[in-house]
Amino acid sequence: MVVLNSVTISQRNKIIFKNVNFKINSGEFVFLIGKTGSGKSSLIKTLCGDLIIEQGDGNVVGFNLKKLKSKEIHLLRRKIGVVFQDFKLLQDMTVYENLNFVLRATGWKNKLKIKNRIQKVLDLVSIDIPSEKYPFELSGGEQQRIAIARALLNQPELIIADEPTGNLDPETSQTIMHLLKKLHETGITILMATHDYNMIMKFPGKIFKCEEEGIFEVVPKRN
Repeated sequence: MVVLNSVTISQRNKIIFKNVNFKINSGEFVFLIGKTGSGKSSLIKTLCGDLIIEQGDGNVVGFNLKKLKSKEIHLLRRKIGVVFQDFKLLQDMTVYENLNFVLRATGWKNKLKIKNRIQKVLDLVSIDIPSEKYPFELSGGEQQRIAIARALLNQPELIIADEPTGNLDPETSQTIMHLLKKLHETGITILMATHDYNMIMKFPGKIFKCEEEGIFEVVPKRN
């Protein structure tokens, strides 16, 4: 699903990762940890096609990152769903309009198919709110469920969740984690960047740590 071989990544002339090897197999749930500034966001940007690989080789959901052309980035992103800490919902659009906007931007045209797909992803995230509501009328947990629904619209092979519980209270965070685990059980591969070590202990998965220009697998000590 994700393979980086001897990869070097820089941003603003600063080396973020050097000679890194990193692999996520299809169907895995992987946590990405590390201090602020350790490179978690840079790795996510690279996997989404926003940062180029300077050296080495990379492959994500079948796309060669080293040979990826700018006109192909939107094709890559159709196969990746991204969930952000701050939701990134368009506040001047209703819930339905937010989801409709993404589908139309990725080539959907049939109104009935769009309507059915939107209802399908809302059902998948177990949310039952009027689709004419605006994001600012929803709780943080509801907004994050909508953000996850948005990530699911094009049936991605990989979901990248960047601190998805960072702005949520502990109880709501647990609910969102249970949702991500449920989606993982359907066969979706998930990479989740987080600072929440309690979640890592409660919801087992592979753990990789960004540190000193590298990415290393961590085996936690569990009670």
